[in-house]
Amino acid sequence: MARAAVLGRLTWQLATVADAVAETADVRTLVLDTPEWPGHLAGQHLDVRLTAEDGYQAQRSYSIASAPADRLAITVQRLTDGEVSPYLVDELRPGDELELRGPIGGYFVWAPGRGGPLLLVGGGSGIVPLMAMIRARAEAGDETPVRLLYSSRTIDDVVYREELDRLAGGALDVVHTLTRARPDEWTSYARRVDAEMLAEVAWPPDAGAATFVCGSTPFVERVSRTLVELGHPPESIRTERYGGIAR
Repeated sequence: MARAAVLGRLTWQLATVADAVAETADVRTLVLDTPEWPGHLAGQHLDVRLTAEDGYQAQRSYSIASAPADRLAITVQRLTDGEVSPYLVDELRPGDELELRGPIGGYFVWAPGRGGPLLLVGGGSGIVPLMAMIRARAEAGDETPVRLLYSSRTIDDVVYREELDRLAGGALDVVHTLTRARPDEWTSYARRVDAEMLAEVAWPPDAGAATFVCGSTPFVERVSRTLVELGHPPESIRTERYGGIAR
């Protein structure tokens, strides 16, 4: 009900693609020029609508990848049976237009100054809203301690890999796990996220951490359930999920 009320106040607006950046073989970031964009919080999402020449429309929601003060951007993973994502990843070019509305959501959000520590757990493209939080923190010079646990199938599937490597250090700890194939020199985790891994990476249950988990529905359910079993307060865990393959 609350989300419907928020959507009722939003209107569709035209956005122009300013840049398109390949993140992996099937993931692309679209940087958008949006003169009427009202601003957003890290963790929010927006709706994209495409209209075909015959009038047929398709609409999908995507997490916002950019920090609030940066140019608006979304990161999209191509789904083989997708109706919208193949066009956004493979066809859209700088100068093209699309419709969007947002921002949407007030639950899965974080802003600098809200305290921590933070535990961010992402699977696959579930890294996108978590990356918006990491970028917002870096942009503000915020020193909130953050631990990111990021599960990917292979090293080539790690979205934002170079940026994460650059930002890691100090109060930002980035931990990867690869579930399918690893480079010969790989020294981090090499399995799906499990209780042992979460116990090693997560803040202690009594640390007062805010936890954000994003990924496929099976991934999010497994991680959030395990954290509760490890003693983390359920009210401290916020989740965002999408359909797809569990990491």
